[in-house]
Amino acid sequence: MPTPSDRVINLSQLGGIERYTLDDGPGRGVRALCINTGAGLRYRVLVDRGLDIDHAFFNAHSLTYLTHNSPVSPSRAYDPGLNWLQSFSAGLLTSCGPSSVGPPATDQNEQLGLHGTHSNTPASIESIIEPTLDNPVMSIVGNLRYGALYGPNLNLRRTISSRLGENKISIEDHFHNQSNTTVPHAWLLHINFGYPLLDEGSNLCIDCPTPQGVNADSETFFQGNWKHLTAPREDCRGEHSFVGYCTPRPTRPDGSTTVAILNPKLSLAVAIHYNTKEFPRLVNWQHLAPGEYVTALEPANGTVDGRDKDRANGRLDFIPAGATKTYRYELEVLHTPAQLQTLPRT
Repeated sequence: MPTPSDRVINLSQLGGIERYTLDDGPGRGVRALCINTGAGLRYRVLVDRGLDIDHAFFNAHSLTYLTHNSPVSPSRAYDPGLNWLQSFSAGLLTSCGPSSVGPPATDQNEQLGLHGTHSNTPASIESIIEPTLDNPVMSIVGNLRYGALYGPNLNLRRTISSRLGENKISIEDHFHNQSNTTVPHAWLLHINFGYPLLDEGSNLCIDCPTPQGVNADSETFFQGNWKHLTAPREDCRGEHSFVGYCTPRPTRPDGSTTVAILNPKLSLAVAIHYNTKEFPRLVNWQHLAPGEYVTALEPANGTVDGRDKDRANGRLDFIPAGATKTYRYELEVLHTPAQLQTLPRT
């Protein structure tokens, strides 16, 4: 966004990062950063919820799904069993891991809760950089530490950046195993879409073979027209959902690919650009229930079967002592005819 210096003296007039702390309800005390890209995309990063993103809007339209919970202050009490669901507010990005994802499990005598500990881990802010006339890039850098005496001890340095005048969110997750032993590593991006972006007639734009369902019901569902999203379904009330594993085809030799959700009635889409070498699987969760109307596209380095099963099947990832692992991905809002033409065919 070229900005003549004689038109604007304060770039907050056009966009930037606003900082505040929630002051009411179960999320009281949670630090929040609101990013306005100045091009229509606005989103909120919750510092105390793993530097994940809850609210996200493009112009008048919400892009994401929010649970009944709203933001909840982080607590280790949500780690065991299914307690994670009590603090899950969904939002545009809820990261799962970093040592396990999927259902509660026992792996090598370690008790693991649903989707790991990341979501209830506060970050320490390293830097918040506002855009300037000379440099329109705004960024947030924070560190998260997971571990205890004797290990495992893992550090995540997350960088979230956007460019003034563009509808993109670029994220880099850089893990460093600071333990003196190899540690299991599971990482899944729970990217959740809701009304009005998700609506009857919306489509998932994914170039992949028929997904593998996680159970018999899901297997049957993904044999049908699973990319064409329906109105709320009576068979999705309660806990019933459809979950399948997709393997999107790379669009470039380096393994890069793009998947998206498109609402043709709104001429609006959100694309996820990532690398299939970093995330070999894409989980699709469809919980199209009345009132709880959501679908998610979830790049993952393993499965959601449980860490014990991934270990037994040879799918479990590891980070050796002293080693690092980096993921780079981008979320982009598309709304012009030329942009929408770039999406994978549905």
